Amino acid sequence: MRIETYDFGRIRIDGKTYTSDVIILPQAIRDSWWRSEGHCLQIDDLTDVISAKPNVLVIGTGYYGNMAVPAATRSFLEAKGIKVHTAKTAEAVREFNELQKNIGNVVAALHLTC
Repeated sequence: MRIETYDFGRIRIDGKTYTSDVIILPQAIRDSWWRSEGHCLQIDDLTDVISAKPNVLVIGTGYYGNMAVPAATRSFLEAKGIKVHTAKTAEAVREFNELQKNIGNVVAALHLTC
């Protein structure tokens, strides 16, 4: 899957526009993704990601970077063999597209606002 464009609150993936937070998996997009603690990413918010067993998870922390990724969440994912990359969502989009071209088996969890 390829992210074509991103701007505050809006993302276009493979020709379809989404206006809610998304998880991009190898064969599906989970839209209307919401976290149990809003702007703090918890392990339970990533069950689809963990099940997909990616090599890399790219986390978009929002337009302004307001979504926190606690050390416990990052450590849990890394213990599962998942490399974690975090960045403001615009940078995360660029990184996701690049990593997907070069290494494959990459998923993304993207907060589109804040």
